[in-house]
Amino acid sequence: MNWLLFTPEIYYLLVSLLFLGASMGGRATPGTDYIAALSAAAVGMAVTAAAVKLEGSLFAGSYRIDLLSQVFKVILSSALFLVLCICAQLNGIRERHRRDFYCLLFLCTVAMMMLVSSVHLISIYLSLELSSYSLYVLVALRKNANLGLEAGIKYFIIGIFASAMMFFGMGMVYASTGAGYLEELTEVLPGFVHDPLLMLGLLLTLSGFFFKLAVFPFHFWAPDVYQGSMNQVAAYIATASKVAAIGILLRVIAVLGEGNAYLIQVLAVLSIVSMTLGNLAAIVEHDVKRLLAYSTIAHAGYVLIGVLSASAGGYSGTVFYAMALLLMKFTVFLVVVQVASAGGNLRIEQLAGLHRRSPLLAMALLVAAFSLAGIPPTVGFTGKFLVFTAAMQKGYFTLVLIGMINVVISLYYYLMMVRAAYLLKPDEALPDLHLSLPLRTLTGALVALMLVAGSFPYPFIQAANAAVRALM
Repeated sequence: MNWLLFTPEIYYLLVSLLFLGASMGGRATPGTDYIAALSAAAVGMAVTAAAVKLEGSLFAGSYRIDLLSQVFKVILSSALFLVLCICAQLNGIRERHRRDFYCLLFLCTVAMMMLVSSVHLISIYLSLELSSYSLYVLVALRKNANLGLEAGIKYFIIGIFASAMMFFGMGMVYASTGAGYLEELTEVLPGFVHDPLLMLGLLLTLSGFFFKLAVFPFHFWAPDVYQGSMNQVAAYIATASKVAAIGILLRVIAVLGEGNAYLIQVLAVLSIVSMTLGNLAAIVEHDVKRLLAYSTIAHAGYVLIGVLSASAGGYSGTVFYAMALLLMKFTVFLVVVQVASAGGNLRIEQLAGLHRRSPLLAMALLVAAFSLAGIPPTVGFTGKFLVFTAAMQKGYFTLVLIGMINVVISLYYYLMMVRAAYLLKPDEALPDLHLSLPLRTLTGALVALMLVAGSFPYPFIQAANAAVRALM
């Protein structure tokens, strides 16, 4: 085997093991540990980018390295680096657990990278479980044990339920077809397309990905977990976890092809319910993280529109949407971390007067909220435009119409945050928020990227198209 193909995963695994060893060693040194983690993540981005053009397979063909997997690994490495950028003040976690925190972040990133390259049912399952168990512990590490442990247990219980359903579904698929590799399924599925056992097995198999993506009916964990976890952990779940879920979902749906009408109908129903439920539930929320959790459920519905289109345009639009979600969600969480500097949860009312306390953070929140709502010329608008266009080309007019109605509904709660930041006055005078030069630079870069990628998306669309060609 050519182990160079596995370079990014080996690198992140070694970093994770180093932090594991350090956590069992001497006294914690928060400042040094943070610089080491941030530097390792920056180097990891370079290592992953250098491996982007590698192609091949490993582990008896169960692990595929192609442009699609490598693009998603670049996005995942970027997500880890961005999350670590806002971890300088980990007020939500005890000092003695901070090395464990970094260890689990790097380990979870390894698992997600493995997930987007897995092309065998067993390797998919093992990668998904490794990433999930890392997240369960990360959620429970919060200093506020009442919130962290409760959220971690809820996450774990719903997760093992989804995992059991997924494993049972994989067994049904294998029993029906005798195929374990995704390529083998491509060859045998046409002969089993009307087999109810196989159709049920496929739906149960997809439940694991639906859980990761927070698609209805596997969405119940999201609001409580976002609220109960530390702000930085919630940011990682909202970005990296969703990107990995989109990557593997694309692989599996591309194997099933566009001829599976039953599955497409089920995905359409789940998309509609997820969009509508997420947007309607978010309207009444005042906790920012719970609001973002329901927003995640709604965006999962938009992602499914691109996936179920089962076309090159739909798949490339979905890859672009994954990049957009990383930018949009992380930017909002950056604001949450800076405003809730003590590590607590943030309510919408606490954003009052943000434009006076930090004009840059207020602008970042404004652009990110408009992008999440799909207002031009932001990257969120372009992402929605691409997936809606792909669905229209396949004749899913009703689905697109419902999606557009949901976009209008979402405007209300996104504008609630903007209104609080710019129009509401705080009950008492609050000190200005002073950002370090690196944070100011990062915030400005994120704002610029959301606008540039929305106004001039061609290079990003070309990259998405190139990645998708590995599927077709």
